[in-house]
Amino acid sequence: MPSNVKTNRVQELLGDGTGGDISPPPLISETQTVVTLLTEDIGYHRQQTRELHEGVEQLHQKSHYVEWSVRTSERARSSPQALLEELADLGFAWRDIARLVGVSVAAVQKWRRGGRTTGENRQKIASLLAACDLVATHYGVQEAASWFEIPLVRSVPLTPIDLWAAGRVDLVFDYASGHSDSEQTVTAWDPQWRETYDSSFEVYRAGDGQLSVRPKDW
Repeated sequence: MPSNVKTNRVQELLGDGTGGDISPPPLISETQTVVTLLTEDIGYHRQQTRELHEGVEQLHQKSHYVEWSVRTSERARSSPQALLEELADLGFAWRDIARLVGVSVAAVQKWRRGGRTTGENRQKIASLLAACDLVATHYGVQEAASWFEIPLVRSVPLTPIDLWAAGRVDLVFDYASGHSDSEQTVTAWDPQWRETYDSSFEVYRAGDGQLSVRPKDW
């Protein structure tokens, strides 16, 4: 039965709610019909809402990636040295840049001195800088370098740097946008994270960039 027919039938049996003529309550069979039609109608609209939400979410992600791609192409016009210096000006440590790009610190240092960079690595550097532009422009993320270092959830050694380095750029953007909160982001990364990190100790990233363990109350 079409949705509008269901809705009309429900209104017919329930009345228009204007407080006019008082009529006897419907028979039990009619009441059951009302409930059935109402449940079906609400279920239909709920499904439509879910599909609309999913469609809009996918469209937003696509537009996001298109803009990121365009910004990356624009950024890639600059030399690798200039890109690296700009990332350093944003506060990124060389070890973090190396990890985010997926190379060694020695490689980054060589590029800074004018060493040859492959097209793929040049694009990776440009894409990181483009992402910083994007999250600052759309989501108000200032001081991107320190934002990338912040653990998503206390006592869980997972930061946007880890997500990016693992290729989960989608989670980084969703988290920056606020469409996914910290716990939802960590759950998308590891559904069992609560069990994994249920301990009186916590793992954290020390000043040298290495993972260490300390008591949670430390």
